[in-house]
Amino acid sequence: MRVSSTPILSITLVLLLASAPGLAQGPPARASDPRSAGVHAPDPAVLFQRGEHALKENNLGEAESDFRQVLAIDPHAGAAYANLGVVYMRRKQWPKALETLNKAKELMPNVAGIRLNIGLTYYRQSEFLKAIPSFESVVREQPDAVQPRYLLGLCYFFAERWSDAATALEPLWPQESDKLPYLYVLANAAHRAGQREWDERASLELVKIGNDSPEYHLFAGKYHLNRQEYDLAIGEFEAAAKANPTLPFVHFNLGVAYLSKQDYVRAREELLQDVAIEPDVALNYDQLGEVYWQMQNDAEAEKSFREALRRNPRLATSYLGLAKIYQRQQKYTAVLAETDKVLRMDPERSEAHYIRGQALLRLGRKEEAKKEMAAAASARKEVSVPSPELIEDSQ
Repeated sequence: MRVSSTPILSITLVLLLASAPGLAQGPPARASDPRSAGVHAPDPAVLFQRGEHALKENNLGEAESDFRQVLAIDPHAGAAYANLGVVYMRRKQWPKALETLNKAKELMPNVAGIRLNIGLTYYRQSEFLKAIPSFESVVREQPDAVQPRYLLGLCYFFAERWSDAATALEPLWPQESDKLPYLYVLANAAHRAGQREWDERASLELVKIGNDSPEYHLFAGKYHLNRQEYDLAIGEFEAAAKANPTLPFVHFNLGVAYLSKQDYVRAREELLQDVAIEPDVALNYDQLGEVYWQMQNDAEAEKSFREALRRNPRLATSYLGLAKIYQRQQKYTAVLAETDKVLRMDPERSEAHYIRGQALLRLGRKEEAKKEMAAAASARKEVSVPSPELIEDSQ
């Protein structure tokens, strides 16, 4: 996958290096008696070290096999579970990654790297609310560690917890204030939290170090887009595209800006351009689905939302998009199924409660509908501008 030349952070998976004596977090593994078996039992320490080497070389099949053999000998080998989780993370097999990492956490609860990878697994799936507790636990133990604090700040940002985001990110100024994405996120979080000093400080630094680069115009455009200053945002994005027509995510953001201005033809054109540059980014198809839905082309909208979900099965906005299609088609049972998926991932999504309430009302389930409408009125209404340029990286 191509990425911006100004990555927000080098987000890496934590490979748990453990010596053989530290493998077992319980009774030592019992090797079978060579005299009765006729062969020497495999040495779990040798298998583990071989798996480590394979993982470092990105030979994921060999690494998985070695760590599985370790676990067959010693089911309490927490380090083997942890590194097996890294194997699945690299393959983007998120459910398997979470299963093995949680097992590792049970066996090795004091290892911060395991909790960091659990948070990162949720983060990769855009499940920011679920990622927050893991990152918070690591930051409590390691307040000076850059990566967990950065990721925690981003999760707060995507969850619209503006004050928390700014508070988490401000201490990173000495290390990260030379990076455009950091300055963009901090400026926006501080602005929405009413922290004028940090808003101005980060905004001025963004201009100072941007040096009129395409990347600067990309993040300057995002700055305006978050403030619903669509014409200013489009001007910045177009400057970025003119300087570098293949800059990842610039056409995506142009598409979002035109969608916000209800210029659906231009929005579709820009999003399709970004698909050509970044064909694996689920949010491209998610936003295309919204464009087609607004154009009342339900067939293409459904196709786009499902394409997004094929790439990211945990993308709540695509399930919500499907619910809106089925609502228009008066398929109210299907609406309930899709909104259920949204609310399991994001219980505070106001629009999901509202659409679900409308469907229940149409089905004659008035009391349930009343509860959903009340939940919609009290739930979070503000939704962040989608930001794949902050989520995607080279992993």
